[in-house]
Amino acid sequence: MYPMLTFLSMFYYICLRRRARSGTRGEIMNSRRAIESSNRILPLSVEVVQYAKEVVDFSSQYGSENSLSYTMWNLSGLPNVYPSSGDFTQTAVFRTYGRWWESCPSSPPPFRRTPRSFHSQEYVELAFEEAVYPTAIDVLETYHPGAIVRILACSANPYSQTPPSEIRWETLWAGEPEKVNVSQARQFTPCIKQLDFMTNLIRLELNSSFLDYYTELDAVLLHGVKDRLLSVRKPSMLDLEDDDKDDHSLEFFNGQITGIPLPEYTKNGYFEKLPYELIQLILSHLTVPDLCQLAQTCKLLYQHCYDPLQYVQLSLQPYWAGLNDGSLEHLQSRCALVQFLNLSWTGNRGSISTQGFRRFMQVCGYELVRLELACCHFLNESCLEVIAQMCPNLQELNLSSCDKLNTQAFCHIAKISGLRRLVVYRTKIEQTALLSILNFCLELQHLSLGSCVMVDDYDVVASVIGAKCKKLRSLDLWRCKNITENGIAAIVSGCRLLEELDLGWCPMLQSSTGCFIKLARKLPNLRKIFLTANRSVCDTDIEELAENCPRLFYVDILGTRMVSPAALRKLLQFCKELCLLDISFCSQIDSRVVQELSANFPNVSIKKSYTQ
Repeated sequence: MYPMLTFLSMFYYICLRRRARSGTRGEIMNSRRAIESSNRILPLSVEVVQYAKEVVDFSSQYGSENSLSYTMWNLSGLPNVYPSSGDFTQTAVFRTYGRWWESCPSSPPPFRRTPRSFHSQEYVELAFEEAVYPTAIDVLETYHPGAIVRILACSANPYSQTPPSEIRWETLWAGEPEKVNVSQARQFTPCIKQLDFMTNLIRLELNSSFLDYYTELDAVLLHGVKDRLLSVRKPSMLDLEDDDKDDHSLEFFNGQITGIPLPEYTKNGYFEKLPYELIQLILSHLTVPDLCQLAQTCKLLYQHCYDPLQYVQLSLQPYWAGLNDGSLEHLQSRCALVQFLNLSWTGNRGSISTQGFRRFMQVCGYELVRLELACCHFLNESCLEVIAQMCPNLQELNLSSCDKLNTQAFCHIAKISGLRRLVVYRTKIEQTALLSILNFCLELQHLSLGSCVMVDDYDVVASVIGAKCKKLRSLDLWRCKNITENGIAAIVSGCRLLEELDLGWCPMLQSSTGCFIKLARKLPNLRKIFLTANRSVCDTDIEELAENCPRLFYVDILGTRMVSPAALRKLLQFCKELCLLDISFCSQIDSRVVQELSANFPNVSIKKSYTQ
């Protein structure tokens, strides 16, 4: 019975961990800080206060790659807007907000086994001039605050080479996403953890799920001292708990994944009499670190926890901070059947080598159906080559913000003929590689080309999309600056199944050419249409959408000057399923009209941003 007791003790331990996490991470850390508040922390040197020197990395941005408006670059230096509040172009804004995008045709289902404490959807990394022991961090939020869910510090100096084995990330503060009901700008200054190393590299992670509109950040201040802080208090029981050993700590993860020798037990009580499938179902609810830890209790559970069927879906994104070549090597024997793999955000600063990634793909790539590699800056041409060679069943590939990939690397994607979803947002893909992909990947249903600035002629690309991609359901052409009415005509004539079309910030499209009317008449299945910042959109275009696209869910006509309240009423009356309408900066639509429309159509979230 002793092995059975071992298992029950282990299960009880996991339950206690789960219960401990039921309080928010912010509540846990703040309660600790409250206890410590009576114990003075004495700095040994003068505090240094500095704004971010530069933006090192980020996951997405609303603005253009060649502009400063709404881009992450606005987070460097002094504040541009604060203490004013409202929608300002001089702030940093991410690509999306809220939860509406989760129901779009292009949105894939979430991964199972994601730790409940992992909320992050976006990130930005900031470098500061001087390395310090942090004492405080101020984030100036000027519009729709509440998205920040985690702040981390790195031991690496962004201005010098640091061996990957010496790089540490520590969580300074973590909390849950929230909706802050304030109309004013705010300075967010959470109570942060004390570090045992100096840092000048800070990372903010955000989740905008509960926000009504885009969150805007203006600046970040790092307070710190040059000499290590000394605490003049006695250790408490709280010090025995490591704040960072949560579900998404890779120090913890890597400690468990290597395993330890198991006791030579031959009996496992009545637990071994349970059907194999039932035990597998029970264990499928554990996170990957818990699964690795449970494998160390007895041989029966070791067998279950190492069963490749437990790793058919594997998301390693929550563990980006410590994932390395060793982690992938230890996982290889368990991932022979992996079909859905998320490595987004992992491997940067040398923690995963191209050789380590290639080895993993060679062993674990054959069954892959979906591969998420967003913001994986270690990727090079050889990595895409091995994906094309070893993943014959691959249907979904996300390379969003992999901006270090050279242009030639993308040619290998054309060899993955079964692709149905391809995301190359903010990459250096060029026209030649893109045309090759379109000619050979005829099963494409979802294609994201947003902010791909290296494509010379989007009309040529659009003509091939219309001719080859007959099954296309969603197409993202966000900020494709040279597409014209000719390209749109080719797309709407050939891709009659389109449900989602993003033409935001495409300045060459003019309503006078009739392109939007043709679009509305030929795409009756449209669910989402973004015509963001197209000044020429007029009443006729909106009325055509109302009459021909009754299934519309999401419409964005931000910035148009020629749409009247009457046209909007018709759109709202005809499109019964409409739930989001963005009319920010539409000069003919004032707050009185918004109030009237909101009252008459309460099921529609009508967005109208403001500037104080």
